[in-house]
Amino acid sequence: MCSTPSPHVAREALTVLRIAAFDVDGTLTRRDCVVPFIRKVAGIRPVAKQLALGARQTIPAVVRRDRDRLKALGASAAFAGRNVAEVQQLADMFAADVFANGLRTDQWSAMSRHAAAGDQIVLVSASFEIYLRPLAELLGVHDVLAVRLETDGDTFTGNLVGPNCRGLEKVRRLREWLDEHHGGRANVHVTAYGDSTGDRELLLDSDTACYVGSGSPGWLSAASRETINS
Repeated sequence: MCSTPSPHVAREALTVLRIAAFDVDGTLTRRDCVVPFIRKVAGIRPVAKQLALGARQTIPAVVRRDRDRLKALGASAAFAGRNVAEVQQLADMFAADVFANGLRTDQWSAMSRHAAAGDQIVLVSASFEIYLRPLAELLGVHDVLAVRLETDGDTFTGNLVGPNCRGLEKVRRLREWLDEHHGGRANVHVTAYGDSTGDRELLLDSDTACYVGSGSPGWLSAASRETINS
């Protein structure tokens, strides 16, 4: 389902570059990617043990349902001290598997239509950049805005570079990218795809918002809705 969610100047009649911004987990893929990748790299039990040892930090984050803090704690438990090249090799394999077996056919078709129309495509995701980069190459995507893992030489520190890429951070990262590459938000038409409240701000800031989750969220304007052709 697509809609025009916000009072941007109508850019349909203007000759402007069109951008397709896709969330990944649950939107482009059929499942979450973060936990399966952590499992592949470190195993769930070792990560759970590390989180239990840091219970003074973990428990308050769970109680508050602080997804950003939990993401940071999970990344530290899974990646701290690991060799960058070895994790990248696992990330390449993980991306290949997602490409072969994990894509939603409807959203892969939507992305293919954007590509055929000459639109620039960018992934804007709270997933880890380390596997989204190779996935983007397989998809033919122009760029990736996602969660970055900090390195120290050839080793991961366990820290994230910047905030978790969800909510308002998705809008900030996309606008920063548009400023750098296309002269700013006003110069492009953005079609955004998402499936959850973590994509809310990205969808509301777009010219055309395509919500592909279950139901019809009240926060997304009902104006100009149309069914996405699969």
